Amino acid sequence: MPFASTELAARIERAECALLREAVAAVAEAHPEHGATILPLGGGVASWSGDGSPLNKVAGVGFAGALEPEPLAAVERFYAERGCSVQVELATLAHPGIAPMLTGRGYHLVGFENVLGLDPREDLPADRTPSGVPIQVVESGEEDFRVWLDTLVAGFLTPDGAGVPAHEEFARATLEEILGDLARAPGFVRYLAWVDGRPAGAASMRAVDGVAQLTGAATVPALRRRGVQAALLTRRLTDARRVDCDVATVTTQPGSTSHKNARRNGFELLYVRARLVATPAGEGGVE
Repeated sequence: MPFASTELAARIERAECALLREAVAAVAEAHPEHGATILPLGGGVASWSGDGSPLNKVAGVGFAGALEPEPLAAVERFYAERGCSVQVELATLAHPGIAPMLTGRGYHLVGFENVLGLDPREDLPADRTPSGVPIQVVESGEEDFRVWLDTLVAGFLTPDGAGVPAHEEFARATLEEILGDLARAPGFVRYLAWVDGRPAGAASMRAVDGVAQLTGAATVPALRRRGVQAALLTRRLTDARRVDCDVATVTTQPGSTSHKNARRNGFELLYVRARLVATPAGEGGVE
């Protein structure tokens, strides 16, 4: 099991920033009218992908020293000009001065996100490999891609209700657009699980700098509790080991079924991301 050092957290957060850069680039190519933009900030990034996008956030800050107020103020103005709240995802292993700096500027805590991990080079126990749930790697063909995307969105739109609910919700059209653009970005591998001949669950994986990011996993409501997520996890961990990743990560809502499934399959908590939000206060600032 990897030790949750500051160095490991920094590598995982760099991978998250790289994912956001690729996602924003994919949105910019597919939808230039959105004005998708990525800005550097304190060793991390601030991303914008259009109104109502889940990619509108600040990530990865706090692993290159303290956060300076002037660049942060510029990012706050950037979001304010677009009528958007500033959402910062701050790792518990980030620079300790950043959280009080943000709260002093009017940011408030709205939730948490768990970052769990394991070393995929370790042997997987036999009972972690369910039978009867074949996994398909979805290539670029439009028909298969559409099935994968519909399955993923259907699962996301009907959360299991366990644990702490997410502090924000997104429209179906927004999810379809963002998840579709993101999954077409370089480096993503898409997986589709089948149960009784029906598409049951979808997930993806991206590997960078030895980090396998197990992203976007969801199961359709009618086929939950059939081993779908375990099958998707096992396949992605096998593929992560094949490309020599030394850590695989998943992010979950605290106490959710996804959190429980990850723990059951060998993942341990590495660190937590706090979500802090400030709303626009008009020209040039936040409140």
